[in-house]
Amino acid sequence: MLTMSRWRTVLIILTIVVGIILVIPNFFSRESLNSLPGWLPKNQIVLGLDLQGGAYLLYEVDRQDYVDKRLRTLVSDVRKAMLQTPRIGYTGIGIQGDGVQLRVRDLSQLDEVRSRLEELRNPLVSSLLGGGAVNEFDLTVSEDGLVRLSYSEEGLSQRVRGIVQQSIEVIGRRINELGTTEPSIQRQGEDRILVEAPGLGDPERLKAIVGQTALLTFHLVRETVQGAQTQTPTPGTITVPSAEFEGTSFILDEAPLMTGEDLVDAQASFDQQTSQPVVNFRLSTSGARKFAEVTQNNVGRQFAIVLDDEVISAPVIREPILGGSGQISGSFSVESANDLAILLRAGSLPAKLTIVEERSVGPGLGADSIEAGEIASIIGALAVGIFMIVVYGFFGLLANIAVVVNVILIFAVLSALGATLTLPGIAGIVLTIGTAVDSNVLIYERIREESNQGRSAVAAIDLGFKRALGTIVDANITTLIAALALLLLGSGPIRGFAVTYAIGIATTIFTAFTFTRLMIATWYHQRRPARIAL
Repeated sequence: MLTMSRWRTVLIILTIVVGIILVIPNFFSRESLNSLPGWLPKNQIVLGLDLQGGAYLLYEVDRQDYVDKRLRTLVSDVRKAMLQTPRIGYTGIGIQGDGVQLRVRDLSQLDEVRSRLEELRNPLVSSLLGGGAVNEFDLTVSEDGLVRLSYSEEGLSQRVRGIVQQSIEVIGRRINELGTTEPSIQRQGEDRILVEAPGLGDPERLKAIVGQTALLTFHLVRETVQGAQTQTPTPGTITVPSAEFEGTSFILDEAPLMTGEDLVDAQASFDQQTSQPVVNFRLSTSGARKFAEVTQNNVGRQFAIVLDDEVISAPVIREPILGGSGQISGSFSVESANDLAILLRAGSLPAKLTIVEERSVGPGLGADSIEAGEIASIIGALAVGIFMIVVYGFFGLLANIAVVVNVILIFAVLSALGATLTLPGIAGIVLTIGTAVDSNVLIYERIREESNQGRSAVAAIDLGFKRALGTIVDANITTLIAALALLLLGSGPIRGFAVTYAIGIATTIFTAFTFTRLMIATWYHQRRPARIAL
């Protein structure tokens, strides 16, 4: 009948108490929470970009920049392939449009050329579900000796998708190093990345950290070029400007001796002799071996450290460095040294990213959004509460209490999960307030029907809850499915709405059926009315 077992009563009350405890930290500052004992809950709801301000950046993969760099690498690969034994004579190798072409001297070797260059077409897996592979490049070998490797449309699209995914991972590591809470980094379309960093007070620093490619390479220096002096680099060399000294350039070996992939750690520090900010780095085992070999064979020569096509440091190798660690010095401030260490630890971007859209949301706008959300919530709650009391009297008051507990539990779950609350999320909570009483309305109408048929109070209440349960569960499950679909397939504001609404559906079932039933059962056992008047 209407009675509830002791363990169910204790469980319901305990759930509500735990919810209240989880919500309490949101009313204190982070400093106050840190001073509390460690066993107390300290998780707070994280406010989204639209509530606490921050940076909004939309990046696009620079396809042309990536293609240009990839084709330069392909030229080198083609040259190596043609120089294999037996060597194949060719002329005019270079980049033409979106491909690399050359002309073979001996037409009888075209089959051998086709065989060697077939490996450079670079098959790319297009799907984990057995979708096969596409080739990054198309190979054409003409009867007149003209050979061309050009980007295929499918291959470039597949490459760009991979670049976006890898860039998202790198950007995530970089932003997490900055200490911002709950950054949102997600793909938009085929070649765009949306970055939202709530609470970050320096958007310019975010742009510098996120957008920098951070491609680190190490080269031996052949010559230093000063001022207006110009010199055409010989084959196998490149000319790179100095980031520290304006008007100074370095002629370097084109092939890097090492890359940033050989680094396992980088930390900002201070030079013990000059007290200037520096970056200390540590190499992997294989990188340490290469570094030791290079420094042993080139004592007295300059060793250039190149970051994004600029020489940031060019120290002279005084003695072999065998420990697998080194130091990057230059005109660093404390912040720039720390930023460089972050970039090196997080890894380089696979391609250059350009900013398509940029917005900064100030804390004042976030405060206005919170205030508007609070006003909307209060008005919605008051309207629903007044309606329920007018229509259902005392039972309507109990439904209002259940709605308050419902909202507390929503915030408790958000706090426990450390979830981000956005303005659409507040809309989800307001909608939950409006729909939370639907279940109570169903129950009360069933109780009214049973009472009008002449049933006793206890029978009307018991049958009202039992017969409304199926409808309540069905209605909320179908709504929950829709909310989960928005959560899994949506992005940005849609997900913010779906999170709070999905949590609200789950807490609504608990408060409307179990907690409301407990309150009505307690009231009935105290008053013992003969009939229910609704």
